[in-house]
Amino acid sequence: MAEQNKVVIVGGHGKIALLAAPKLIEAGFEVESLFRNPEHTDEVAATGAKATVLDIENADTATLAETFAGAAAVVFSAGAGGGNPARTKAVDHEAAIRTMDAAAQAGISRYVMVSYARSETDIHTLDPENSFYPYAAAKHHADNYLRGTELDYTILGPGKLTLEPASGKLTTSPTETFETSRENVAEVIRYVLAEDAAIGETVNFFDGDTPIAEIFG
Repeated sequence: MAEQNKVVIVGGHGKIALLAAPKLIEAGFEVESLFRNPEHTDEVAATGAKATVLDIENADTATLAETFAGAAAVVFSAGAGGGNPARTKAVDHEAAIRTMDAAAQAGISRYVMVSYARSETDIHTLDPENSFYPYAAAKHHADNYLRGTELDYTILGPGKLTLEPASGKLTTSPTETFETSRENVAEVIRYVLAEDAAIGETVNFFDGDTPIAEIFG
């Protein structure tokens, strides 16, 4: 585990983040979760994380770096939620990049990106007029920017997200359903940070039969 024990989750009110925060706390981390809507404060705080209202869409790099100061790692689990191409680009691409730059500026090396399994392929196969294309492009460009940084990154590529409970078991081979439990993603976030695992790697994964430790060893 990193010497410092604070993890900042960007997108702290998202379903994965709400599941990941208590798991990280149980693993010995202090967690601060950033989210946009003040009305979500109580729900985020209920995870045990420090609840901090910050609109990353409008926060500049310096503000983000100040917020990240003293952390051991940043987890990007935010998203615009689709439906608005301009906002998708602003959050999933441009704000994501600012968090990477801010992490470096704050002296943080560890960075975990929650992406999706087809971020490297959809941009080449989808019709640009497809409603999903703006999200695919945003995640693709953010992921590739991250690979070009000097951060100790891990890019997580789950499949179609479900609300199933965590099995703690995965596969890296696409399955018939192409599904990944959100709670399994949260378990993976805990594992890769607690074990300093999968640094410099992009790992696509789906619900399967192999323990997380064997997948991310």
